[in-house]
Amino acid sequence: MAVSKVQKPPSLFENLACAGTAACIADCMTFPLDTAKVLLQVQGEKSGLTSSGMSKYRGVFGTIRVVAREDGVRRLYKGLVPGLQRQMCFSSIRIGSYDEVKKQYKILIYSDTHKKDNFFIRIASAITTGTVCVWIAQPTDVVKVRMQAQNRGVPNRYSGCMDAYRTIARQEGIRHGLWRGLVPNMARTSIINVGEIVTYDVLKTAILSRNLLSDNFPCHFVAAFGAGFCATVIANPVDVIKTRFMNAEEGRYKGVIDCAIKVFNEDGFRTFYKGFTPSFVRLGSWNVATFAVTVIYHTNGNMLFSV
Repeated sequence: MAVSKVQKPPSLFENLACAGTAACIADCMTFPLDTAKVLLQVQGEKSGLTSSGMSKYRGVFGTIRVVAREDGVRRLYKGLVPGLQRQMCFSSIRIGSYDEVKKQYKILIYSDTHKKDNFFIRIASAITTGTVCVWIAQPTDVVKVRMQAQNRGVPNRYSGCMDAYRTIARQEGIRHGLWRGLVPNMARTSIINVGEIVTYDVLKTAILSRNLLSDNFPCHFVAAFGAGFCATVIANPVDVIKTRFMNAEEGRYKGVIDCAIKVFNEDGFRTFYKGFTPSFVRLGSWNVATFAVTVIYHTNGNMLFSV
C-alpha cells in the first residue's frame, strides 16, 4: 500500500477496517463469479459430472446460467456468509496491514521509515500479511468452499454456516478439518498477495511517475485489473489444488502433494487452469471494487489512500 498526497495519515485500525469493509462490498458484487470458479475447479470429481460423464459446466457465464436455471439465483450466493466472515478477518489483515508491515521492514533493515520502498520489502510484506491472514481466517475459507461446491440433488452436508463450523470441528477435528488445506492456502495467498498487491503497487507507482494518468479512478482501475491478471496467472494452479483439497471427503487425498499428483494424473496439466476465466474476471473486478471503495473512503476523509 502507498499513501500519496496525505493530509492525515490513516491509522492501522482505519486501514484494517477500511480494507475489510471494501473487501466485503467487493465480495457481494463478485460472489457469483467466485461460485462459478469453485464449481469449475471441482468439476471432474463425481459431483461435477452429468450422468453421462460429460462436464456439466462450461465457461464462467455458462456455469452461472446453468446454476441459475437449475437451482435459482440464490444458489450463486451460497457460502456468502462465511465468505464475508473470511473477508473481514482475511482481507483486513492482508491488505490493511500491508503499509504497516512495510514500515516495520524498513525499520528492521534501514532503521528509517522514510526510505523508498524497494521490491524486496514489497514482496516480503505481501508474503508476511498473506501468511498471517490465512492462519487466522482458514476455517472461514474451508466452510465457504464446501458450501459453494454443494450440488443440486446431493444431500446438504451442512444446514448452515454455523452448523458447518460445528460439524467439521466435531467430525474432522480442528487441525485436519477447520484448518484443512492450510499449506496450499498459505502458498496461494502469499502468491496472490505478491502478484496482486505488489503488482498493483508497482503499476500504480509507474503510471504516476511517468505522468500517464493522474491519481484518480482510471489509474487505480488499470493498476487493479493488471494486478488481477498477474495474480491469476501465477496463483490459479495452487488455487485449484486448494479448492479440491478443501472440498474432498476425508481420506481422498493423503496430503497436498498427493492431491496435486492425482489431479495431474487424472485430468492433465490443463486442470490446474480450470476456472481461470472466472478467477481472472472475479479477481480483476474484485480488485477494482475493493481499491475503488478504499480510495473513495479515504478521499472523503481527506486522505487519499491506496493499496
